[in-house]
Amino acid sequence: MAKQLEITLTRSMIGRPEEQRVTVRTLGLHKINRTVVKEDNPAIRGMVNKVSHLLTVKELN
Repeated sequence: MAKQLEITLTRSMIGRPEEQRVTVRTLGLHKINRTVVKEDNPAIRGMVNKVSHLLTVKELN
């Protein structure tokens, strides 16, 4: 089974640039403390790195 990432939005989107807002929405996060599970691939890793200051990420097996 491929690795997965558990991604949680921990900071508010208020006052953030539109580019960061779009990235967070693309990850499927809409409210604070909501969590999504995504496949671990370079595209998702890039999005997570772009807004890492807003997220908490855990690796799942």
